[in-house]
Amino acid sequence: MYPLCLPRALTRILVPDLHLRQVSRTMKETGKQLPRVYVTRRIPPDGMAILKRSGLCAIEQWDSDDPVPRSELLKKVVGVQALYCLLTEKIDEEVLKAAGPSLKVVSTMSVGYDHLSLDELKKRGIRVGYTPDVLTEAVAELTVALLLATSRRLIEAVDEAKNGGWGTWKPLWMCGYGLTQSTVGILGLGRIGAAIAERLKPFGVKRFLYTDVAPRAELAAKIPAEFVSLDELAKQSDFIAVCCALTPETQGICGKNLFSKMKNSAVFINTSRGGVVNQDDLYQALVKGQIAAAGLDVTVPEPLPTNHPLFTLKNCIILPHIASATLETRNAMAALAADNLLAGLKGEAMPKEVPL
Repeated sequence: MYPLCLPRALTRILVPDLHLRQVSRTMKETGKQLPRVYVTRRIPPDGMAILKRSGLCAIEQWDSDDPVPRSELLKKVVGVQALYCLLTEKIDEEVLKAAGPSLKVVSTMSVGYDHLSLDELKKRGIRVGYTPDVLTEAVAELTVALLLATSRRLIEAVDEAKNGGWGTWKPLWMCGYGLTQSTVGILGLGRIGAAIAERLKPFGVKRFLYTDVAPRAELAAKIPAEFVSLDELAKQSDFIAVCCALTPETQGICGKNLFSKMKNSAVFINTSRGGVVNQDDLYQALVKGQIAAAGLDVTVPEPLPTNHPLFTLKNCIILPHIASATLETRNAMAALAADNLLAGLKGEAMPKEVPL
């Protein structure tokens, strides 16, 4: 919490300074030079509390809800031992060169790490922490919510109620698609995909299908879900939920070829990464009626420009990347990222480390 007696703008200057003065006193008393850590954003309080309580590092922070400007990042990483970042920061060769040989740890408050140049990090022997697992439940909940909102046309119905479109009851007005006796396809059956399936079971789903780089027999058996090819997933599914990671192999995998094989009554949901979907192909599929509707929590770019054609479609719901947006989840992510960073500084095993 910021001191109530100080204007917010002033506390953004003074609070980091107070921490640095405390660290300076500790260094003088112990005769040790604490490792410098740069935090690229204002993060949830649990994460910052862990870093400060540790007494193991001198923290400098870009204390804003908005991303750190690239020029500022390049300036502030010089000579740091650890970097705490988010998805919005591209940690590439330029940043790593600016940081120099002192940088030993990069900890990202995210599950995905496609914003990190892993080859460059590996070359320099820099360890990388990330935050999987802690957001599984939140993302699964949001995916189900988005699927229901899209399939039952909830946003469109709210607009009709507000703008006077709600008139005499009509048998087919605002009809959508139900989950009972449906087939749900999951593209990428990891923890999140399995959690989505578990939440959809009570709706009376008849079959679960999945496709992945290889069968996930043990995980699939618990659902149960049947392993099929991507083409079969497209042809047979009434609902498709995309949960795969963004890799060179999955870049644009949901495009014209996939949409052309889907049922014209099918609903497409993506809560993974925007780059998995070819948005131009998705727009055409929705306009031409190749698929019934789409719900997206992720896009390329983010934020998606407000004049993007997808925003003009009633059968497309777009959310601003909020799948993990519960207070509990974001604090857990921040705490795990802090724990990863501190473990890396101490040369210990990280709770969650990206294998390089």
